[in-house]
Amino acid sequence: MRTLEIVHHTRYEYSAPVTLGDHRLMFRPRDSHDLRLLHTGLAIEPPAAVRWIHDPFGNSIAIASFEGTTELLELTSTIRLEHFALPLELPPIEGYARTLPFSYLAEEAPDLARYVERHYPDPDAMVSTWTRQFLEGEGGAETFATLTRMCKGIQDGLTYAMRFEPGTQPPAVTLETGGGTCRDYALLMMEGARALGLAARFVTGYLYDPALDAADGSASSAYPHAWMEVYLPGAGWVEFDPTNGIIGTERLIRVAVGRDPDQAMPIKGTFAGPPDVAVKAMVEVKVHAPDGAHSAAVATAEPQPQPATAAAPKGT
Repeated sequence: MRTLEIVHHTRYEYSAPVTLGDHRLMFRPRDSHDLRLLHTGLAIEPPAAVRWIHDPFGNSIAIASFEGTTELLELTSTIRLEHFALPLELPPIEGYARTLPFSYLAEEAPDLARYVERHYPDPDAMVSTWTRQFLEGEGGAETFATLTRMCKGIQDGLTYAMRFEPGTQPPAVTLETGGGTCRDYALLMMEGARALGLAARFVTGYLYDPALDAADGSASSAYPHAWMEVYLPGAGWVEFDPTNGIIGTERLIRVAVGRDPDQAMPIKGTFAGPPDVAVKAMVEVKVHAPDGAHSAAVATAEPQPQPATAAAPKGT
């Protein structure tokens, strides 16, 4: 078990006064058997009225409402949690699901149906064809081995590159261009898993490395991150990070999940202002271990572009 404090600071500067619409903020993780939430804090400038809701996926969302105009929006989330490293061994997958293809049981299938459904066009079956290569290799069509090859294949076969435009590119575009961001990689693996008939969902949160300890306990830089999960009967939702080739939860702090990346954006909102208004965005995340150790995210985690900052009369 490790105690971590994560401070996520986002600052938007507008070149002219703007009116802010409601903003949906996803910063608060959910308690689980591997994560215990100890403290949360949310500071907003300019002051906002905040109400909390749970979305259809059970994510905890703060909705901030503003009055008047402003040239600055500053959001600071502080969370303190206990993170429990799970065993490296994957919980046993049910016998009927150990080899592809398989069908989910009748009692689970209705709830998983939308996670299995393909969400993006697949021109010329590009994604489906790309996926089939991972059915070959050591372990053959064994379910976990196939997903492991896919996760490692994305990491090794594509070129990572930060992209600060809002949104996530379609999986076919990621294959055509040969690269993308962590959210693009997660979405590609989601659609690859769905092409195999598996339920998959998008995850946002933070990535850290518990092996990097600092004797002075000082905080270090980190970044928001995106990955994905596949539902495997017997094992439940299993995390795959194709950006870094990570499987399991030891280095990943979940905050929000969704069927599609747009449903798990850390910050989502609107503003209205002059047609030529420019926006400057800055994101900083610090991870501090009060017990004297600290951890930093690997270099391939990235700040998530936020649609609320589009330079237009009404950004989305």
